[in-house]
Amino acid sequence: MIDLGLVAGEASGDLLGAHFVRALKQAHPALRAAGIAGPRLAQAGVDAVYSSDKLAVNGYVEVLRHLPELLWIRSRITRHFLQERPRVFVGIDAPDFNFTLETRLKQAGIPTVHFVSPSLWAWRPERIHRIGQAVSQMLVVFPFEEKIYQDAGIPVTYVGHPLADVIPLQPDVAAARVALGLQAGPVIALLPGSRLSEVKRHAQLMLDAAGLILQRQPEAQFVLPAASESAAQLIRQAAQGRALPLHILNGQSHAALAACDVALVASGTATLEAALFKKPMVITYRVPALTAYLMRKKALLPWIGLPNILARDFVVPERVQEDATPAHLAADALAWLADAPRCQALADRFHAMHMSLRQNASARIAEALEPYLEGV
Repeated sequence: MIDLGLVAGEASGDLLGAHFVRALKQAHPALRAAGIAGPRLAQAGVDAVYSSDKLAVNGYVEVLRHLPELLWIRSRITRHFLQERPRVFVGIDAPDFNFTLETRLKQAGIPTVHFVSPSLWAWRPERIHRIGQAVSQMLVVFPFEEKIYQDAGIPVTYVGHPLADVIPLQPDVAAARVALGLQAGPVIALLPGSRLSEVKRHAQLMLDAAGLILQRQPEAQFVLPAASESAAQLIRQAAQGRALPLHILNGQSHAALAACDVALVASGTATLEAALFKKPMVITYRVPALTAYLMRKKALLPWIGLPNILARDFVVPERVQEDATPAHLAADALAWLADAPRCQALADRFHAMHMSLRQNASARIAEALEPYLEGV
């Protein structure tokens, strides 16, 4: 029997989960945890039955392409948990995969906790009914989400965001630049996403924008963190033949964000990380045309980037789909580099945002799970 079952959907879920698993293990050194996990959860002591990489697909078209494998994995992991009967199951993000799994486990009498709410406030609000059937408790990372679940009668706890706890309030820019071997001059971080499909869609776009920035800022340097070796290979292929002062990093996204003056960022958790590092950014995203059409029909908000959603305003530019061109990204980045007062005003807003999310989330999550782990 295992004590804690887990499914983390991708790199961001792997990172978020690792923080609270370590906190749990401090209180329960003998805790046995297993499930779908990435390298950080494995380092924290979770037995990876399958890798999180298997679930790292997004959008209608991409999911359809991988659907047979996803259904097979979900069937096998469901059977695994029904046999092992963990004291509690925690689904980390990956809502479309996890809610079906959680429903089966909850029906079998296994308590289910879901960490990181899907974006009900942005699109597909009808999912709230399905969530009520699937979860025993919801743990949310943004303060405005709590009322949504309270109004629906679903047990909920606001825990804050783990990244707000680990990212320093005042990043050490000079130390990060030394650690990355950067020279004097503007530093632009390029973050095309952690999924390979995202890297394929965004790396060349960002590198083309970098070339335009370099024409106007000859002293500029570029740092590009690769989430995996497969991603690094795609990036190296896209960069081949370009005369760019480009540093392709093995992970190290936080170092890249600490070091940079401005970031080009694919929409997702990385945009929140950039905000917590108090960095000006340009948010971008591209998906297949059919996926974009279907998502726009269900969209409830005018923003896609987390910093803008939390601020309820376009505090940073968003360049999406046909608007995501190298010229637009380069012009937006250069505008940030040329306007120090605007950058400082943004940093002040991001500092306030950081403070609101800094709640010692790992301890709060461990506290929420404690009733299920008595006797471990």
